[in-house]
Amino acid sequence: MQIPRQLLEEIVAHAREESPRECCGLIAARDGQAVAVHRVRNVAINPKSAYFMEAKEQYLAMRDIEDADLEIGAIYHSHPRSEPVPSETDVNLARQWPGMRWMIVGLQGGEPEIRTWRIVEDAFHEDAHEVQDG
Repeated sequence: MQIPRQLLEEIVAHAREESPRECCGLIAARDGQAVAVHRVRNVAINPKSAYFMEAKEQYLAMRDIEDADLEIGAIYHSHPRSEPVPSETDVNLARQWPGMRWMIVGLQGGEPEIRTWRIVEDAFHEDAHEVQDG
């Protein structure tokens, strides 16, 4: 997936604003090109170590993406205290979204680290994103 630096910075800002809670949202795309970010509120019982998208906000974001004739290019969330590698919780959640890309923002250690994954059943592999300037 290609993503403009401005959208990536918006996702990182969301992660920092929500820390120490995990943030979450959707990335709208067209033909593998990210075009918009849709923040969704995290309503998990323990939002410091998990995320669960607020249902109405998730529905509205998905509707907006569909109405704009776009697709969900990725689901994003943050790991405020760990590396941006899928957790067991992430892998379990991914079963509901087969084939989806997952972008994770890791905030441990100061500088954010962003990695994108595909999770299939109990396995995950990196699915690199390309940052575009301009």
